[in-house]
Amino acid sequence: MRGMNFTTTRETVYPDSDGKPMADNTLQFRWIVTLQGGLDALFRDDPNVFVAGDLLWYPVEGEVATRMAPDVMVVFGRPKGDRRSYQQWKEDNVAPQVVFEVISPGNSLSEMVKKLRFYERHGVEELYTYDPELNQLEVWVRKGESLQEVDAPDKWASPRLGVRFEIAPGDLRVLYPDGRPFLSFVELFRRAEEERKRAEEERRRADEAHQRAERLAQRLRSLGVDPAKLE
Repeated sequence: MRGMNFTTTRETVYPDSDGKPMADNTLQFRWIVTLQGGLDALFRDDPNVFVAGDLLWYPVEGEVATRMAPDVMVVFGRPKGDRRSYQQWKEDNVAPQVVFEVISPGNSLSEMVKKLRFYERHGVEELYTYDPELNQLEVWVRKGESLQEVDAPDKWASPRLGVRFEIAPGDLRVLYPDGRPFLSFVELFRRAEEERKRAEEERRRADEAHQRAERLAQRLRSLGVDPAKLE
């Protein structure tokens, strides 16, 4: 109608996916899942530690192109729960403090430098990059406004996470504060099966011992001896 002005407000859309695969190969995928699962388990009882894998992080409201999807990220001070993306302005403006990138052959040097600068600019405190094919770990820790590389990461303990990283021949060991290693799902299942079989064997032995004692008691009673008086 003439004389009337209508304005429409279009809500900014923050895509849930960047169109890139979570991993380029099975080795990279296994490490991403192991790290995310191990860290989630570590902080399982703390309702205010959020752990995610391959989740898009938008640090600035309105800047849709300013985003990154860390392989694994840990955010202290934010509640657990499902999210379609991590929109920092909706999270009390708390940036992920710890980020992991598991390198694949498809990751170029320029791409990794770009990621480093992004994490440096947007407040990450600890950055871990691991190349499982080369068994090479790099650790970057915030000092002031920049992330600086740690000189000797082969026996590094994370100030934020409390976990330790040890480079063993052909593999990286990530250790909980109590010294137990992070395990893959298959390794966890195998250990659970071993524990179940061990418990079953202990129950079987206890049952056999009880049955032997019962047979002996019956034999004594048949001879006119009260087993209770022998105790």
